[in-house]
Amino acid sequence: MKQAINDFIIRFANVNGTGSASANSLFAKTIFRMGIPVTPKNIFPSNIQGLPTWYEVRVSEKGYLGRREGIDLMVSVNPQSMEKDVKSVKSGGYFMYDSTKKLLAPYLREDIHYLGVPMMEMSNEAFSDPRKRQLLKNIIYVGALVKLLSMDVEEVKQLIKEQFEGKQQLIDANMQALKLGMDYVEEHFDYPLSFHLERKNLIGDKIMVDGNTACGLGAVYGGATVMAWYPITPSTSVAEAYEHYCKEFRIDPETGENKFAIIQAEDELAAMGMVIGANWNGARGFTATSGPGVSLMNEFLGLAYFAEVPAVLIDVQRAGPSTGMPTRTQQSDLLLAAYASHGDTKHVLLIPSSPQECFELTAQSFDLAERLQTPVMVMTDLDLGMNDHVSDPFHWEDNRKYDHGKVLTAEELEHIGKFGRYLDLDGDGIPYRTYPGTHPTKGSFFTRGTSKDEYAAYTEDGAAYKRNMDRLIKKWDTAKKLVPSAQLYQKQNQSELGMLFFGTSQYSAEEAKDLLQEEGLTIDAIRLKAFPFGKEVEDFISSHRLVFVIEQNRDAQIRKMIILELETSPSKLVSVLNYDGMPITADSIKGQITQYLTLEKTQHHELFKTTL
Repeated sequence: MKQAINDFIIRFANVNGTGSASANSLFAKTIFRMGIPVTPKNIFPSNIQGLPTWYEVRVSEKGYLGRREGIDLMVSVNPQSMEKDVKSVKSGGYFMYDSTKKLLAPYLREDIHYLGVPMMEMSNEAFSDPRKRQLLKNIIYVGALVKLLSMDVEEVKQLIKEQFEGKQQLIDANMQALKLGMDYVEEHFDYPLSFHLERKNLIGDKIMVDGNTACGLGAVYGGATVMAWYPITPSTSVAEAYEHYCKEFRIDPETGENKFAIIQAEDELAAMGMVIGANWNGARGFTATSGPGVSLMNEFLGLAYFAEVPAVLIDVQRAGPSTGMPTRTQQSDLLLAAYASHGDTKHVLLIPSSPQECFELTAQSFDLAERLQTPVMVMTDLDLGMNDHVSDPFHWEDNRKYDHGKVLTAEELEHIGKFGRYLDLDGDGIPYRTYPGTHPTKGSFFTRGTSKDEYAAYTEDGAAYKRNMDRLIKKWDTAKKLVPSAQLYQKQNQSELGMLFFGTSQYSAEEAKDLLQEEGLTIDAIRLKAFPFGKEVEDFISSHRLVFVIEQNRDAQIRKMIILELETSPSKLVSVLNYDGMPITADSIKGQITQYLTLEKTQHHELFKTTL
């Protein structure tokens, strides 16, 4: 293989439940502390123990942190997946395995290099406890990688000390296992490999954190005091993070009383009902779930939309339909979330791409929900939510004030002749509301999910119903001006071609854009951050001959939403899709775009010949 510094992909193939996660994370965090951009992907099964699991780490000095295809080094310690693992190594790459047992003939290839390390044998000889033997075998291969890849051993040791602080016996055992792996490489292999690491200063003040943790912290800073939820992969750690940070920031230092409430409901529908109740009473409440939970919450989402009650929902998307693949990533809840519930409903969606945006958009979602008096959903996915990402640090202005929207006080109610809960006094479609009990005789004490007039009186009069529905659409137009604008990658158009993407597709899309540029193909780009779509999205699409819409689902859901909402010609929007449960790769994006343009050119050529 050619010499490559800080530019390679390594994958670990383990058995779920064998303690490999902490060892693999140790590997990735060491590279991060060496000042090198790195992104890990934990590919795990939905059972607790026994099935294959993989941990893929991409190192990129250029900062490309999306997935690329081809494995440079496979660390395979799982016989169940070994045949597949061998095949995934690109020609000229390396295959590290536990040579305690002889490698079978089906796993041999002439075009790759083999690194046999007797991990289990060494662990059995060095440690007596059966459980420790299994766990420390993983540290032995980390030690081997320290030498093979020129990792900073002092950083590895420091991370071990931090992980097992106060547990000296565990620290000593891990240090011993680390040395076993290092010594074995020194005695048996040439090192470092042709691709390896060099310490750089490319990280700056960036942090490494997962999106679910960022959402949990964002909810605390966004003023949420109530969370009702039901456990579901991959959103559960949002609740765990929220609880963790509430215990740090939301306990009265004098009385010790909690200034928050976390309720595990009997199901997702009940959780959403509790969130609506909390917001109706003036608290900032939210829930976190995934696709199946959103399905169950549809009825209450429709209630909140029609009764105009604020609510926040964090949807960490996974692969459906039904139970689907619970531990694989997709962007497949978009249509479900945008139009959740029956009748004519539209919901505001915020779409973060990084942990920093998970923090910021979660905090912002509470302002938007109260300002617009409607549900707001933060659409992340498993890849963003559960994997660590290099992120800009989170910032918060201490003087920032919450936007509670149009909430009338008792004094303001005194000066109103007759309070109309659903009156549009300002022309923006947003009525004024009150917290229950604000005034003894005026204001809202109840709400309803049925048709009503401007004064919240029940009616089945068609004209009153239509006025209300028309006002809701006017409010939707107001939302377009309040949600985050899409990110444009150029000040003015450079090409007749464009690419549109959102969420975690950003990383691979940006790299694919550069790869295409290297081959002489310039493509403009835009990244969506929210639904409804702003005018900048409409302008971008209308000013390009073709726009490639990159998304991780089968049915091209964002493309359909653009056609529906902006009345865009379907022929202008070309789908670039991935729905195998893994994050989309830059290679796939580049390949699909190139294939389409080649086919288009061929068809034009054939048409030209036919015309002649």
